Amino acid sequence: MDAMTSWRSVLLPPERSDGDAPEDLALGVELRARESAESAHWGPRRVRCAVLADLDDERTELSVGLRPLRRAEGAPRWVRGGVSWESLRRGAGTFRGVQRAWFVELYGIAHDVRLLAGLRDDSEWLTLDTVTSPLLWPHLADAVGRGVPLVAAARGQRIVQALETDVSVRIAAAHGGAVRLAPDVVMDGRAVEPASARPIGRSGLYAAETAIDDRGRPEIRVTLGAVPLGDTLHALMSAGGDLVVPGPDTAEFAREVLPRLRRETEVRGDPGVPLPEPAPTTLVLAAQFRPGDRLDYRLEWVRADAEREAWEVRRPDDAHESALRDAVAAAWAHAPDLMFAPAGTLVGVAAAEFAGDVLPALEETDGIRIETRGPRREYRELRGDPRIRVTTVETADADWFDLGVIVEIEGRAIPFAPLFAALALRQKKLLLVDGSYFSLAHRGLDRLRDLLDEASELGEWETGPRISRYQLPLWEEFEDLADEALPARSWRAAAEALRQDGTPLRIETPPGLRADLRPYQREGLDRLALWWRHRLGGILADDMGLGKTLQVLALFAHVRAERGEEAGAPAGPFLVVAPTSVLSTWREEAARFAPGLRVHVHERTAAASGTMPRAADADVVVTSYGLLRHDEALFAAERWAIVVLDEAQFVKNAATRQHRAAKALRADMVLAVTGTPLENSLTELWAILSLTCPGLFPSPRRFREEYVKPIERGKVPENEEGAPYRERRLARLRSRIRPFLLRRTKERVAPELPPRQEQELRVRLSPAHRAVYDTVLQRERTKVLGLLEDLDRHRFIVFRSLTLLRMLALAPALVGAGAPGIRSTKLDLLREHIHELAAEGHRALVFSQFTSYLDLVRADLEAHGIAYEYLDGSTRQRGEVIDRFRSGDAPVFLISLKAGGFGLTLTEADYVFLLDPWWNPAAEAQAVDRTHRIGQTRPVNVYRLVADGTIEEKVLALQQRKARLFHSVLGDDDALARSLTAEDIRDLLSD
Repeated sequence: MDAMTSWRSVLLPPERSDGDAPEDLALGVELRARESAESAHWGPRRVRCAVLADLDDERTELSVGLRPLRRAEGAPRWVRGGVSWESLRRGAGTFRGVQRAWFVELYGIAHDVRLLAGLRDDSEWLTLDTVTSPLLWPHLADAVGRGVPLVAAARGQRIVQALETDVSVRIAAAHGGAVRLAPDVVMDGRAVEPASARPIGRSGLYAAETAIDDRGRPEIRVTLGAVPLGDTLHALMSAGGDLVVPGPDTAEFAREVLPRLRRETEVRGDPGVPLPEPAPTTLVLAAQFRPGDRLDYRLEWVRADAEREAWEVRRPDDAHESALRDAVAAAWAHAPDLMFAPAGTLVGVAAAEFAGDVLPALEETDGIRIETRGPRREYRELRGDPRIRVTTVETADADWFDLGVIVEIEGRAIPFAPLFAALALRQKKLLLVDGSYFSLAHRGLDRLRDLLDEASELGEWETGPRISRYQLPLWEEFEDLADEALPARSWRAAAEALRQDGTPLRIETPPGLRADLRPYQREGLDRLALWWRHRLGGILADDMGLGKTLQVLALFAHVRAERGEEAGAPAGPFLVVAPTSVLSTWREEAARFAPGLRVHVHERTAAASGTMPRAADADVVVTSYGLLRHDEALFAAERWAIVVLDEAQFVKNAATRQHRAAKALRADMVLAVTGTPLENSLTELWAILSLTCPGLFPSPRRFREEYVKPIERGKVPENEEGAPYRERRLARLRSRIRPFLLRRTKERVAPELPPRQEQELRVRLSPAHRAVYDTVLQRERTKVLGLLEDLDRHRFIVFRSLTLLRMLALAPALVGAGAPGIRSTKLDLLREHIHELAAEGHRALVFSQFTSYLDLVRADLEAHGIAYEYLDGSTRQRGEVIDRFRSGDAPVFLISLKAGGFGLTLTEADYVFLLDPWWNPAAEAQAVDRTHRIGQTRPVNVYRLVADGTIEEKVLALQQRKARLFHSVLGDDDALARSLTAEDIRDLLSD
């Protein structure tokens, strides 16, 4: 193809001028007459339009011609001019495409016959009589759907297409012992004179009759009808009517012709004409047994008057044959899963069912002969209920147990490997090597399949079925299913300890812990100690401000004391991985609450500091996620007693190197500490659980199919109802994670906290600001909506546009839009509130996602003489800045949401301002909880500043959906939600 060829010229339909509207086509049908040889003398025999007289002239050869017609200009009639078969095939004219294609297909069906027959006809007509293809009739029926009417191409004729046509043969007595054969033709319930009917190939006929039109004038009515015509019936119809068999020839007729005629149509004898009974019919089933449980079979008819004939050949009036067909249907009903076919090859269970159920039923039927080849194998169906026994056996890998599943039916032990493969592949039945087979459609086996699907995918087990120690809830379901369950001793101990409603063993306050634990913190320590006792990991997901760090330090103190009492206890230290900004917090909190713990903060790379990650004299090693990633091999080489992933949302993406570095750590217990284990999607929860509880959800792909798609996106299997299925999946997810996730909210466990009030402050943009925002919005909306069909590919561009709109809603100056000097209305509103709060002795935290906007706030506060402190990711002396705010008099602390969303306790403030809503409600909640936490004595007021009529309003709606997802999995709210999708982005940009 030429490189300069326009894609439009190839892929788009050609443009038409306003005067070239598509034209309609019709199929013109005409009864035509070919003059006799006598009339033509020495010239060619002409073909012309038939007239009424031609119907009575036996010498005239009639045929039906077809040609395309077009609508006359300015008139409702159809005309021949301007259209032909050739022009349609060349694509000339402006006719409708679907109609043109229909005519070209009809030309191929009808014209090829003439070419094969060596006929030449240069006229514009196709002859219907010679068309033998059975495709003709469904093609004519399709004309209605294409809008192509069948109309008479000549005056004085009318075309009718019959819906139902039937041809039978009647035999009557004639003079001298002769018999007369007469076809009975019925078209749409109306008897047609046989002499007027002519065959169209072997698939139909037409009848040309004299009729009266609506005005009382005579006309020719041509009726077309589809009906199969066998060779004998076709010959009779071609003879043009009655046919007499002389008396001496009737015996030969009855012997040679009548059986063939009976196989093609119904044959009736008038009273006084006894017809000989049909020759006895035998049905033969030829079956060949082959190795590997394969069986070939074929059904054939054997009649005394003919060779073997295929099952499809019928004798409509043969009652014996009809009875045999009924017997075959009844035999096949013994194997409902077998679809009937007159011949085929069966393999496996299908061969067993055929040989065990269908074949014996056919052998007991008179008139059916069974011919077999090869050694016939005996098959037996096991019909008893399955008995299931499940066991677990300890392995060298402490996290995994071998899973034994034994199924017995009628005392026969079923091998697990083929049973599991059959269940995983959703087979209906299973054939065993000894020839026995059984149905898998049993409630117990259905449940077993579901549980095995949960435990692992087909092909994931290398040495046999295994189950993770973290799948204790799954084991409980195995126990409920099995008639007998035998767990390993350590499995049983862990299972008993983690029962859903069980209470962890109460432990003493660890020696050396200098803190009065609140009741919920003591319960938390009990749960963490239980996990440690059974070498299980989990997630401590308490609300921000409830003392998660203290509970972890209490666990460290407990384990350290335990080591002195138990021989052979793990000798490795504890590793805490945390954001860089909170490394000092761990050191300070340990010194405050557990001064007996020796803490080493690894805050420089091993190459730069010359110190290995594990300090020989340290009980606790604290490092950052960045250093873990940098010194990954060194950290992975150590054996740690407990690994704590603080602010574990830092490893919520399983595709990152940070997550892989955490995965490589070797520890007896991995504990994730985060108030937001789920921020945007369930895949984040899976990523964290894959570190703390490896094997709880063995396959990320299966987790997406089983949980993410139905719960977040509403995608359910075709045979399931949406809401009930999603609720079941959600309930199962919660039951799986419940033993390994500990979450308490402030509302439940810290009722003594002062109340928190949240309020939205709506901000109306100034006219100049509004004009700039609306202009940019239209531009970005047009660009983004065109990219959403492939969101994954264009995600960066899309989110860049959304971020631009969010910044523009704050201040045009942030993105260089509009004229200079357009003020930020939010900034003015914030300053007014700060003035009032400072005068009353209150202090406020002010958060924004954008440090550039915080710079505008700083400049404004300085211009108005308002003192403040400032913290963002670039702040070097973080601790000093925080201490200055805690001990100073500055009424405002400006904080970037990313830098101050965790690791801070700022109960000195009692007001919080969120200058711009963020996609993720958990990030905002973390910011608010810097001040609303244990130690706060004053009510906390939270203000969200939202610009009216901007993308910020839509972000709030998105927050609500994500909050519902969080609470549906971790809280008490069973509402369902979706993650950020292309549809969410459309909503963000909607009017």
